[in-house]
Amino acid sequence: MESERSANQAGNNGGSESPRIGVFICHCGGNISDIVDVTRVAEETARLPGVVCSMTHMFCCSDPGQGLIEEKIREQNLNRVIVAACSPSLHETTFRRAVARAGLNEYLFEHCNIREQVSWVIADKELATQKAGRLVRAAATRARYLRPLQRRRIPIRPSALIIGGGVAGLTTARDLAQRGIEVTLIEASPFLGGRLASLHRIYPTGKRAREVIGALIEEVASNPKVTVYTNAQLENATGFVGDFRTTVRILPRGVTSECTNPKEVIEACPEETLDTFNLGLSKRKAIYLPYDGCYPPVPAIDWKACTKCGVCFEVAGGKGIQLDEQPRLVEIQSGVIVIAVGLNTYPVRHGEYGYGVLPEVITLHQLNRLLDPEGPTRGRLLVNGHEVRRIGFMHCVGSLQRKGIHKPMRDGRINEYCSRVCCTTSVHTAAELKERFPEMQIYDFHEDIRTYGRKHEDYYDEVSQKGVVFIRFDPLRPPRVDADPKGQAPLVVRTYDRLTFGEELEVPLDALVLAQGLVARDMSKLVDLYRCSVGADRFLMEVHPKLRPVEMAASGLFLSGTVQGPMDIGESTAAAAAAAAKAASMIKTGIIELDPFVARVQEDLCSGCKVCLTVCPFQAISRNEERGVAQINEALCMGCGACAATCPSNAIQQAGFEDAQVKAEVLALLQEPALAAAAD
Repeated sequence: MESERSANQAGNNGGSESPRIGVFICHCGGNISDIVDVTRVAEETARLPGVVCSMTHMFCCSDPGQGLIEEKIREQNLNRVIVAACSPSLHETTFRRAVARAGLNEYLFEHCNIREQVSWVIADKELATQKAGRLVRAAATRARYLRPLQRRRIPIRPSALIIGGGVAGLTTARDLAQRGIEVTLIEASPFLGGRLASLHRIYPTGKRAREVIGALIEEVASNPKVTVYTNAQLENATGFVGDFRTTVRILPRGVTSECTNPKEVIEACPEETLDTFNLGLSKRKAIYLPYDGCYPPVPAIDWKACTKCGVCFEVAGGKGIQLDEQPRLVEIQSGVIVIAVGLNTYPVRHGEYGYGVLPEVITLHQLNRLLDPEGPTRGRLLVNGHEVRRIGFMHCVGSLQRKGIHKPMRDGRINEYCSRVCCTTSVHTAAELKERFPEMQIYDFHEDIRTYGRKHEDYYDEVSQKGVVFIRFDPLRPPRVDADPKGQAPLVVRTYDRLTFGEELEVPLDALVLAQGLVARDMSKLVDLYRCSVGADRFLMEVHPKLRPVEMAASGLFLSGTVQGPMDIGESTAAAAAAAAKAASMIKTGIIELDPFVARVQEDLCSGCKVCLTVCPFQAISRNEERGVAQINEALCMGCGACAATCPSNAIQQAGFEDAQVKAEVLALLQEPALAAAAD
């Protein structure tokens, strides 16, 4: 359906000419039109001042829908376009591009959301239609005041900073370096590899994890385009997309490559501490290498355990040992930044499922270390000094938590989300146990099994056929773990099995393995320095899960791997490769184009009061002392509008959200339909 009305001819670039507005209302395949009478909304809109074309379409975002918009812009000489459809976060960019293809300035487009704001939240068809009409009317009124805008163009430095030296960070570094881009990689710990380096075997290939990460480290370390800093902590960050300047504090390693007898030095060290690489299952010296083949292949000193007794210095003959080494600051300049700091396992509380109380209760990661032939027990399955013949896996420890049942973490939150990888990891480990210890009795306690990956369900089928017993507990009555009062085993698990209609079971075990959930790291420093968006689950958020899945809202920042949420290794490396591709494409252009929605100062109205300086969250405003007025760095401005809202002199206007535009939109929302149609 199309309704037209006459209006003065006007050029396609907008500005001061009479508006010729085209309105396109989307059915969204019934998502909107099943609730909203879109034909009626189009007819009412056609009577508004300046509207010369008002019509509906089944899918405006489709190729035919976009083609229709382009056709009408040329045919009707439209100089403003409105699409009333779904959320602008989904398709605003789509429609802007369609408008631009038709020769119209893309910022003379206005997006109106009548799906999420109307049809998905209002059941009454009449009320929904009325609200949709008001929203479209407000958009049409605002569109009359739109001005053509031009994107900002900023040169970019052809280099990248990667924060995090795990599998995701290394993958991104490798891919960027292979594209000829200079890369600086910083890692907070003394060695590269992250969590993957401490695992034994990985699914679905069954390869040794250390072989996989070792090959990746070799590719990165041998590439002349890559500079690696370990023991590196973020100190400060300034700049903006294209020219980030990050200050890093390099903590002393205490040992250099001049040390020619590292093994002798390590053996001679008199100080011992718990081995964090083996998750506290063994001890190591204060000067250490976590495993054979680690990178850098130079020992590091654990300063918390070191007493600076000087024994290592003497054994090394005074070469390569620097006990008085001080931290140093390094400034890294980069055009883009990739965040790949990974995640943590859920910190199991003391007493949770007997953890910390019963020594036979361990985590899945600890079991992984015990199964490693190079681990603390050389591959023997010994827990608390005795062989394990009956073992249980407890799922969802720190995942799918419920208020009132689970205690919150230290920050007061509980993890209501699924950590995704725990189920497959548990059944994969059970399969390995059955392969190595065929007579072992294995019990799997779960709320439900989510082996979501391709062919991951095969693990479940395999271990079921080999005799692993699956017990589905009631999440409202979680299992209880105690020392076995009968003395038949070190511990007993009591639970209700939903697979047998609530039968209460007592399962004696030699060891219980807790499949920890995955939680976000403490990224408060990152968030403060780079103004990162954080989700309710405390992981960093991308701009859009489909259209921009590895980009952050702040331009030039990219996400790599599990910093976004729980992923398995395949997903993490895929996300890392995507981040590298997006970062490389930005760098290779040489110029970055940014949206023009920035604040601008009308110097004749500015009193130089500095109020705007105090409210800008991006430090984009400074005071020009010579002229005594505020000035805005457009590269830093993110268009939040805080300065425009607080300026007491009304000297700041934000492009795309000028006072005239916003006021017109608000007044149109408040007007009755009859008055709005008559208004000019």
